[in-house]
Amino acid sequence: MQDVAKEAGVSPQTVSRVANGSDAVKSETRQKVEAAMQKLGYRPNYAARALKRGRFQDIGVVMFNTASFGNSRILDSVISSAAEDDYSVTIQTMRHGTERTLASAIERMQRQPVDGVIVVLEERISDFVGYKPPKELPVVLICEGPADHCPTVDADQYGCSTAIVDYLMSKGHKTVYHIAGPATSRAAESRARGWREALEQMGAPVPSMYIGDWCADSGYQAGVALAHDPNCTAIYAANDQMAYGAILGLQSAGKRVPEDVSVVGVDDSLVDMVPRLNLTTMRMRFRDIGATAFSMVRRQCEGDRVPVGVKTVIPTELVERGSVRDIS
Repeated sequence: MQDVAKEAGVSPQTVSRVANGSDAVKSETRQKVEAAMQKLGYRPNYAARALKRGRFQDIGVVMFNTASFGNSRILDSVISSAAEDDYSVTIQTMRHGTERTLASAIERMQRQPVDGVIVVLEERISDFVGYKPPKELPVVLICEGPADHCPTVDADQYGCSTAIVDYLMSKGHKTVYHIAGPATSRAAESRARGWREALEQMGAPVPSMYIGDWCADSGYQAGVALAHDPNCTAIYAANDQMAYGAILGLQSAGKRVPEDVSVVGVDDSLVDMVPRLNLTTMRMRFRDIGATAFSMVRRQCEGDRVPVGVKTVIPTELVERGSVRDIS
């Protein structure tokens, strides 16, 4: 800073104000200081700033994987929101072969220079109930249910299923078949429960459930099998990839969509990938989930209180295309 001040012909305090983004510097002076910084290769010292402020301006994000559609959209939203507020993001994944618990994940994050942590809990873990985060480290969970000691946020996984069942039944279908996600997934579990209980409340038959793995091939196999069930006129798949696979499976077995079988998916993940997409789906607002989670953890980092024991619900949105037929 002394070198920059000498080069620009200003005081070190002025250099400090420019480096910290203060408005109390004339535009002409700021330009001189920035030119001197560029000429001398000056960069603010991250560690020194953290020591002075007592904060790192960094948020940790823990995920089981970063490749899935929903996780990648959530992560992108957290990174964008952080950048707008001059925060950085440190990413870690739940490693296979190790104890996959909240306690172990947060302990790993505590070794990093982070002010708070967002954990995307897409799978069940042993210590969800009763886990208490460290007092000095705010933690926000992206998960289906509320937690006693952490704020939580997510889409309404259960409600999205009941809405899809209501929608298909309103089109005259006598029941709805379900292609579920993997048994390890909290979202898949909630979606399957919503499907089952919605049918039960309507007094409709509850067919056997097919369990997939989020991938199109598992949906394809289910579609081929369901094509031979004369009672199957409507299928709800727990994500769009399995729904699209089911459509191809039905078609390969001689069924038409939606003339013979209606199909609905979840997440609206294929809209930029499949040309002339005709799949009706329940859109998940993953970017809103990520932005809300960042806001919740940032507010705690800055001293605000965020309620625990309740879940902030991000609404889903039905996107009607052409894969559902009204047979009423």
